[in-house]
Amino acid sequence: MKIQQLTVGMMSVCCYIISCEKTGKAAIIDPGGDEEKILAACKEDTLEVIYIINTHGHPDHVCSNGPLRKATDAQIIMHRSDAEFFSTADARSYFSMLGLPESPPPDILVEDGEKIVIGEESLTVIHTPGHTPGGICLYNKPNCFTGDTLFVGGVGRTDFPGGSMPQLSQSIQERLLTLPPETIIWPGHGYGGFQSTIKDEAEGNPYF
Repeated sequence: MKIQQLTVGMMSVCCYIISCEKTGKAAIIDPGGDEEKILAACKEDTLEVIYIINTHGHPDHVCSNGPLRKATDAQIIMHRSDAEFFSTADARSYFSMLGLPESPPPDILVEDGEKIVIGEESLTVIHTPGHTPGGICLYNKPNCFTGDTLFVGGVGRTDFPGGSMPQLSQSIQERLLTLPPETIIWPGHGYGGFQSTIKDEAEGNPYF
């Protein structure tokens, strides 16, 4: 699996283009702006984008879903709980303050343990609620895309609607720190760095 990490948008989101090197099929994870930059990177590698995957539904991670789906015909994937939560009137009203475009409704709803197949590669969905009700991480050994659940040296905020620190802590302890120590962490923002490992976070992240 090939991984391209791009920093995009006004919130400096870590967007990932992951692709199967044998088939050229690809998925975009968390397109948080700068869709022309994302599309140019896909075109440079002659990739066929089949999925747009959101680790969670916050506007800074989904604001380019619409333009990218229009440009690529890719299907949008989100966990069922976030699709439901972010479609409520209260959530839409609260998060509209960021002034970012909303995502179209997702085409595919996933649950914990499901696999997203991209050519001859696949991502396993790990449900990690806490930052949002339907937050997910995406695992393809030895890589894990952690969204805003786990950062390098930090964890996601829980003071937004739908957040829960006890839930987030449980998710990290039980779902992420149990992965192999050599697992590479690819976070949703580069606040403390753009890459780490489960071992390094277990030993050095001050939130644990």
